Amino acid sequence: MTPLVRRATVLCVLGAALAACGTTEATRAPHPAPSAASADPPPPPPPAPSPPPSRPPVLAPGPAGLTPVFEHGPRADGRTVALTFDADMTADQGPRAAAGERFDNPRLIATLRELGVPATVFMTGRWAEEYPDEARSIGRDAQFEIANHSYSHYAYTEDCYGLPTVSRERMRPDVERAYAAFEEAGVPESMPYFRFPGGCYDRVALKELTPVGVTAVQWDVVSGDAFATDADAVARQVLDGVRPGSVVVMHCTRSAAPVTERAVRTIVPELRRRGYRFVKVSELIAAANGRR
Repeated sequence: MTPLVRRATVLCVLGAALAACGTTEATRAPHPAPSAASADPPPPPPPAPSPPPSRPPVLAPGPAGLTPVFEHGPRADGRTVALTFDADMTADQGPRAAAGERFDNPRLIATLRELGVPATVFMTGRWAEEYPDEARSIGRDAQFEIANHSYSHYAYTEDCYGLPTVSRERMRPDVERAYAAFEEAGVPESMPYFRFPGGCYDRVALKELTPVGVTAVQWDVVSGDAFATDADAVARQVLDGVRPGSVVVMHCTRSAAPVTERAVRTIVPELRRRGYRFVKVSELIAAANGRR
């Protein structure tokens, strides 16, 4: 939203005061001091304009003006790490959800809150439609930020882990439809970041999304939590891979990533013991200052 900037213009009063407009106090004719009984209190000063809200940091466009791609933050600016969670749900999985399959993971979100871990949730529009209360709760919590993971969770390239594909002309509408779903769910402020389903993209996809103005966010640490059954193995993979500025990809989907919450309970205290500080993706992008 574009903030309104108030401008106050001081007008010189017509009549006798007009002659004094623009003169210094020393050259103005003296005025008799009003008596204490007749003096009116001076008018209150006008309120100071509110500062415009800061805009989320994004990367500058890539070569040829294409959508920029972010993989990790600066390596030398301190030990920061961003845990990111994909809330996956494809457009055609409604019947599975209706039959009882859970694509959400409230316990994971509760654990992140309990441990005080900021995080970025890359959410599909279909997920927000299925779980609007949870989407709204996450989106209104300053500990988290919601970013775009497409509406359909269909791939933006061919041969992407067996995902259905979205046609070129539907790429931009698919992203915009997800943002509309977030707004409909009551998410007050979603971020201008986009994660390609499956992480699959090419030059065509980057070009098609350029008008949307998003930064594509990938990762440099794969947790391996998708369809995993060993929480310790997931934790070891993350702990072995993290470096300063890392972006870790995990999942917020109970049916497809059932051990993620248990892995987080191991990952968080160990990384803190190593001196790492958890941040959201927006902080890493701000620190990157355009460096990729």
